[in-house]
Amino acid sequence: MADHDFAFALDLSDERHFERMLVDLAAVVLRYVGYDASVVDAIAGDVQAALVAGAADTNGRCDVRFRAGEGTLRISVAFAGGRTWETARALPVRS
Repeated sequence: MADHDFAFALDLSDERHFERMLVDLAAVVLRYVGYDASVVDAIAGDVQAALVAGAADTNGRCDVRFRAGEGTLRISVAFAGGRTWETARALPVRS
């Protein structure tokens, strides 16, 4: 298995209580795979914006997924009965 092959997901019944945790988790994952601070801040900010926007439209039930493989990190934030936000970015090359 390559360094950057992994997947995990969180299914939350009430995202509003976990927004800060999810943003922090996204930042940890991004740093772990080797993105620099400016990329971490930008993507973590995008995750936070997706969480806020989605929670405003739904009951708060939220599915957050991180998938890394084939040189790409994919993150999705999906709300039951509402919007889905996704992003994909090439994984940094480790030297």
